[in-house]
Amino acid sequence: MPDNKREILLEVKNLRVEFGKAKKNRFAAVDNVNFHIYKGETFGLVGESGSGKTTIGRAIIRLNETTAGEVIFHGKRINGDIDKELDKEVTRKIQMIFQDPMASLNERAKVDYIVSEGLYNIKNYKNEEERKEKVEKALMDVGLLPEFLSRFPHEFSGGQRQRIGIARTLVMEPELIIADEPISALDVSIRAQVLNLLSELQKIKGLTYLFIAHDLSVVRFITDRLAVIHKGKILELAETEKLFKNPLHPYTRSLLSAIPLPDPRREKEKVLEIYDPNCHDYSSNLPKWVEIEPEHFVLGNEKELEGYKKILKEWI
Repeated sequence: MPDNKREILLEVKNLRVEFGKAKKNRFAAVDNVNFHIYKGETFGLVGESGSGKTTIGRAIIRLNETTAGEVIFHGKRINGDIDKELDKEVTRKIQMIFQDPMASLNERAKVDYIVSEGLYNIKNYKNEEERKEKVEKALMDVGLLPEFLSRFPHEFSGGQRQRIGIARTLVMEPELIIADEPISALDVSIRAQVLNLLSELQKIKGLTYLFIAHDLSVVRFITDRLAVIHKGKILELAETEKLFKNPLHPYTRSLLSAIPLPDPRREKEKVLEIYDPNCHDYSSNLPKWVEIEPEHFVLGNEKELEGYKKILKEWI
């Protein structure tokens, strides 16, 4: 479907998130971020540790307060002060899978309570029988047996715990799931299983994902579009394959050059591109967030954008 006819589920406009109490010590973890997510797609947000990607996810789900900008879900502004009914709707329709399956589950609670906690909070069930049905179905959807409901998290492996975390989101029947590095804490042998599970659930339930990661080889496998973030700013955004084949921003190129190659000879011969922020001269000509070609956005000043346009002509 053409992009101009696709439904935009979530839109982030000029988002800024600051931390610190005193004005002098305020730190901008997210600075003027813009992107949108189409309904039914997997949108990737990739960057180094500390780049601000998790902060964006937590701001969308209202765990972090926003300093400026807007988060729009189904055409409604959901950041800042909103009424209780909209807050309840956001809680149900936007859910998050956390990075660490150990830390995100209450070790003192049984699986039945862990998966049901969201249902209890917004009372999204008619009676006890319906609650149990929803919880059992959520567990089976992620490949776990209903008998596991009476067990504690420490009785499960890392992969099983992450499946419990996924079941906790599914039981709410969400539209958008923010997956915050959901496989980075898992064994390599389990990662593909969890990724395949997320893809399968997306097809069956029509889910939309914001997939946060630092591993570029993983996001290439699972995402439709990809945004590259560095020090709180999104530097480039495009369809995943287009970004991998035709990266424009020097930071994007440096990230792609660092992806390990399975061939030892090619890995030994490859040339790493080192990103130096001093290559940008923004003293007099400030950068702008520009759609340099359809659905391909990049941050740069006028001189840099002219250079990017020449590169695009050469590729054509």
